[in-house]
Amino acid sequence: MSDQQLTLLQHLGELRKRLFISVLALLAGSAVSFAFFEQIIDILVRPARDLGGDAGAQLIYIEVTELLTTSVKVSFVGGFILASPVILYHVIMFVSPGLTGREKRYLLAFLPAVLGAFAAGVAFAYFVMTPPALHFLLTFGGDVATPMIRISNIVNLMIRLLVWMGIVFETPLVIYLLALLGIVNTRMLGRFRRYWVIVSFVLAAIITPTFDPFNQVLVAAPLLVLYELGVLLARFAGRKRTRSEAIVPFSEPD
Repeated sequence: MSDQQLTLLQHLGELRKRLFISVLALLAGSAVSFAFFEQIIDILVRPARDLGGDAGAQLIYIEVTELLTTSVKVSFVGGFILASPVILYHVIMFVSPGLTGREKRYLLAFLPAVLGAFAAGVAFAYFVMTPPALHFLLTFGGDVATPMIRISNIVNLMIRLLVWMGIVFETPLVIYLLALLGIVNTRMLGRFRRYWVIVSFVLAAIITPTFDPFNQVLVAAPLLVLYELGVLLARFAGRKRTRSEAIVPFSEPD
């Protein structure tokens, strides 16, 4: 067996081991989440219930297995969130042989920041974006019909909003990392700024469940701010990269 075949088998063995550990972490996190699925669902539907009055939605389910499948879905999403540090770590360690020492240090150092940015996006969606969006949806045409919302519908909506906003809040970190690796710079980002305005409103239309301008702007505005924050971080990364490249090891002549 050639060295190349041995190397391929070693990589496949490492991939299998890291996938096995990640799946175990996902299952363990899902089991913990399933033990608290009632509390998790209560947190997800609370913005709809907190509207109060006539706008308050009565949650129902109309299929025999609907509540069970919703609980399983919530458990897997919660399990993935709980297991994400383990999964991200093993992804980084698997690709690390193809990275330089500096690139590997960057990725490992970014792991806490990635989790923090995702949590900030989830908090923004839950406390800032969701209440006005649900208020619009549950009061629109209130004289025509009374809202009785399927629990699977509101849970799916909340999960989509929270996950998307968590991902969107990674934008500055992604830009900063790309700038550290020399893939982008502030000049390129400055030229792309006007296109990002269009991208922001397109993403806002995809993320938000409503079509009213207020909620569209409520999502697009943070995207614009996050991009500008990424530009500032890219400027800092460019200076840091320039300083590191300017340090040339001094060698004594023979």
